[in-house]
Order: sequence, then structure tokens, then C-alpha cells
Amino acid sequence: MKQAILDTDTISFFFRGNKNVVRKIDEYLREYGFINISIISYYEILNGLLYKDAKNQKQKFMEFIKQNQVLPLNLITVNRSAEIYANLRKTGQIISHTDVLIAGTAIVNNLILITNNVNHFKRINKLQIDNWVFK
Repeated sequence: MKQAILDTDTISFFFRGNKNVVRKIDEYLREYGFINISIISYYEILNGLLYKDAKNQKQKFMEFIKQNQVLPLNLITVNRSAEIYANLRKTGQIISHTDVLIAGTAIVNNLILITNNVNHFKRINKLQIDNWVFK
């Protein structure tokens, strides 16, 4: 299994106890010891938990973060993401900026993006994707 980065939706499935996602993450952790997530996914999850005032869930998420790796944005990632977004705009296949930044992070770090949002992400050239929700 190649190293991966979890999309925001996959992290949500994990915390909701989706059996397939939990099993795949357990397998992945046995091989690599940590999970990669984008700073964008960190923001999206934290934003949702704060909005809901979900203190217990926030505490569990923060423990998860401490045990794993949050990949930051940098100039290389942002430049690659901007190229992706420009190409999507030219073809009329726009997806959200946050999804593009997550995809750019995956491509720059040579990671497979684990997502259930295959319809959006399959539009991006050179992005490797997998879906653990139904595996």
C-alpha cells in the first residue's frame, strides 16, 4: 500500500465509525504508524466541531491529530493547486478551492488521496485516488 492522505470526508467517516474506513485505517497504521491529513482538512473538521460546540468530539479529534501528521501548505503546494484550479476553470469542471488545495497537497507529496468524493477528485490529472468507504 502506498502512503496516503485522508480527505475530510474520510476522516468524518472514521469518527462516525464506518467499519470499512476504520478497518482500512487500522491496516494503514500497522504499515506506516501515522495518518497524513492536510491542514485544510484539519481546518474543515475543526470548524465543524466548533460550530456544533462538540467538545467531546473536538477532544477526540485533537488526540487523533497529535498521533498523526498534518501537512502544511507551502509555496510549492499552493502553486500546484493554483494550476489545478486554473485548468479546471478552463474546462468548466470547477470544484471547491479547499478540495483543490487538498488535491495539490496529495500530488506534491506523492500521496494517494483517500476520499468518498470521487466525482470531484477524478477531474484532476495526476491525482491518485482511492475510496475506503466501500472497501
